Amino acid sequence: MAAPCISTSRSCLLEPGRLWLILAFLLSCGAVARAQNEYRLRSPNGRLEARVAIADKVRFSVSLAGAPLVQPSEIALRIEGRDIDNPVVVRKEERSVDQIVRPAVRVKRREIRDRYNELRLAFKNGFGLIFRAYDDGVAYRWTTDLPGEVTVIGEEALFTFDPEDAVYYAEEESFMSHNERHFIRYPIREISNEKLASLPALIEKRSGVKIWLSEADLHDYAGMWLRGTSGAALRAVFPPYPLEERQTSDRDLRVTKGAPYIAKTRGTRSFPWRVLAVAERDADLINNQLVYLLSEGTNEDFSWVRPGKVPWDWWNANNIYGVDFKSGINTQTYKYYIDFAARYGLEYLILDEGWSKPSDLFAINPEINMPELLAYAKQKGVGIILWVVWLTLDKQFERAFDQFERWGIKGIKVDFMQRDDQKMINFYERVAREAARRRMLVDFHGACKPTGLERKYPNVITREGVMGLEHNKWSKEVTPEHNLMLPFTRMVAGPMDYTPGAMINANERDFQPIFARPMSMGTRCHQLAMYVVYESPLQMLADSPSNYLREPDAMEFLARVPTVWDETVVLQAKVGDYIAVARRSASGEWYVGAMTDWTPRDLALDFSFLDQGEYQIDIWQDGVNADRIGNDYKRLSRRIRRGDRLVIHLAPGGGWVARIYKER
Repeated sequence: MAAPCISTSRSCLLEPGRLWLILAFLLSCGAVARAQNEYRLRSPNGRLEARVAIADKVRFSVSLAGAPLVQPSEIALRIEGRDIDNPVVVRKEERSVDQIVRPAVRVKRREIRDRYNELRLAFKNGFGLIFRAYDDGVAYRWTTDLPGEVTVIGEEALFTFDPEDAVYYAEEESFMSHNERHFIRYPIREISNEKLASLPALIEKRSGVKIWLSEADLHDYAGMWLRGTSGAALRAVFPPYPLEERQTSDRDLRVTKGAPYIAKTRGTRSFPWRVLAVAERDADLINNQLVYLLSEGTNEDFSWVRPGKVPWDWWNANNIYGVDFKSGINTQTYKYYIDFAARYGLEYLILDEGWSKPSDLFAINPEINMPELLAYAKQKGVGIILWVVWLTLDKQFERAFDQFERWGIKGIKVDFMQRDDQKMINFYERVAREAARRRMLVDFHGACKPTGLERKYPNVITREGVMGLEHNKWSKEVTPEHNLMLPFTRMVAGPMDYTPGAMINANERDFQPIFARPMSMGTRCHQLAMYVVYESPLQMLADSPSNYLREPDAMEFLARVPTVWDETVVLQAKVGDYIAVARRSASGEWYVGAMTDWTPRDLALDFSFLDQGEYQIDIWQDGVNADRIGNDYKRLSRRIRRGDRLVIHLAPGGGWVARIYKER
C-alpha cells in the first residue's frame, strides 16, 4: 500500500485536498493507536493467550496456539456514580506464580500445581482488572479501590464465540432454581435472549476443543447466569438484590421485588473470577481445578474434617424389612441404620426430613428419642448429620447451632435455598463460617453450583446443585446420557452430591419412577462406578440398608471405596458418551470406574499408571444379561501389571469398577 504524501514541500502543503487527506490519515492513525492499546498474556506453556484491548471499552479475547477461542468480548463493571467507559490505564503489573497447593480435603489429588502468569491493570478511576493465564484456562476479575460502600448496578460480560460453535446449556425458567437441569446441546446461534441458563456452560468448538465457562471466589455478590443473543455470544446476567420477599411454604422464600442493582458491597475489594477453562481433549476437563485454585484459601486448621460415606434415609423412604418393628421415622429404624453403618465402617448417618418439624428445629418428632439415638450412634462410632430447611435455620440460627453442638452433631444438610442473589450467597458463607466454628460439616442441597467456597471453608464437604438420583423417584430424566454429561459440566465446578447407590437397576424399557420404592436407570455396575467417577468427599449410599444387606458383593466394594483421592488419571472420556477414570487412595490402592450411556461399547484400558510389580485386581462388571436385567453383574479377580491392557465391555447404560492392590 503506497504511503500518503507527508512532504513539507510548498506544493504539497498548499493543496487543500492533500491537506484533508493528511489530516484524515493522522486522525485515523490516532484511532488505530487507541484501538491497539493492547496487552497480551500467555500461559506458562505459551499455548494459551489472552489479549486485553483498551479503547472506549474494555475487550478481551483468547486464542489457543494462534487459533481463536473467544472473539473480542466487551466487559465492564457498573458502579453507581462511576464510569468504566473510556478507561485510562495508569499502571500495569505482571507476575508469574508456580507453587504447590495441598487441599485440606483432597478431591482429585493430594497436591495441586498452581502455575500461572498474571496481568494487573489499574485504571485512573479506581477500577482494576486482573487476568490470569493457566495452561488449562484463562480467568479475569474486576477490582475496585473506592471509599466506603458502593452499589453495583451490574456487570457486563459478553462471551463471544464463533457462530458455528455449540454449547451445552443448563436452561432455567427463572433465577429461583435448585440448578438441577439437563445440559442440552444447542448451536450457539440458536440461543435467544429468552433462554436463561445457570452455570456452568460448556462450549464446543468445531475443532473439538472445549471451553468450560463458570465463576470462582463468589463472596458478597450475586451469582452469574447466562442468556443468549441469537448470535455468537452468551451474555452474563445476574439476579437483582431482593428488596421484598414472600414466604410461600415452610421452605420457599420468593423474591417479589428486586432492586435496580445486584449488590451493595465494600468499595475496596476483588470481585468474582470469570473462568474459562480450556480442554483440547475431553479428558482434560476432569482434572481441571481452576475454580478451586482461583478461590480464597484459609489459614485455619481444618484437619478435623472427616470425609466419608453416609446412608441416606429419604431416597429409599425408610423402607427396611426383615425386622420386628414398624419401619419409619423412629428410633428403632435409625438404630438399624446406625448398626448398618457401623458394620461396614460408614462414618455418618443422615436424619433427613421428618426428624423435626421442618419449620421448627426444636419440635422433635415424638417417635424419635433423640438422646437415646445420639448416645447409640456415639457408642457405635457413627456421626449424625441433620437435615434442615435453610429458612428455618436462618430464623433459629444461634439457638439451633447451640443445640446441635450440645448434641454432638457432626454436620448439617441445608436444603432449599434455590437462589444465589447477594443475600443468599451471604447466607451460604454465614452457615459455613458458623459450622466451622462448631466443627461441623455442611452439605448444601437445593443449592447453586460450587464456586470455591470449599477452599475457604473445607467443612463445606459437598453440595448438590445437580440433577441427581433423587429424580428417579418421580421422573425419567436421570438417564445414563445425563449421567455421562455431569463429569464434564457440573462436576468441574466442584464436589457433586449426586447421591448414588441404587440396588434396583433397570434398563430403559423396564424403568418406572416409583417414589417410595425407587430404582435407577442403567446397570448395577453403572451405579457402582459413580463412586469412582463422581467426586464427593461425603458420598451417599442412597438405597435401603435392607437392600444392601442382600448384596454382599456390592457392599464389599462400597465399604472399601474412598471418597477422597491422592491422584486421578483419566483413561478414556467423551462428553455425554463414556468415561473411565483411575484414582489412587492414600493407602496406595487404585480404583477404576467406567460408565457408558445407553450405547453399549468396549473400552481399552491401559494400566501404565501403576508402579512396577504385580497387583491383584478385583472386578465388578456388567453381566451377560445386564442389557435385559440391570441388576446382572459378574465378579472376578486376576493379576495385573503396569502396562497391561484390558478391553472391557459395558452394557447399555452400563459400568465397570475395579479395586487394584498389592496383597500383603
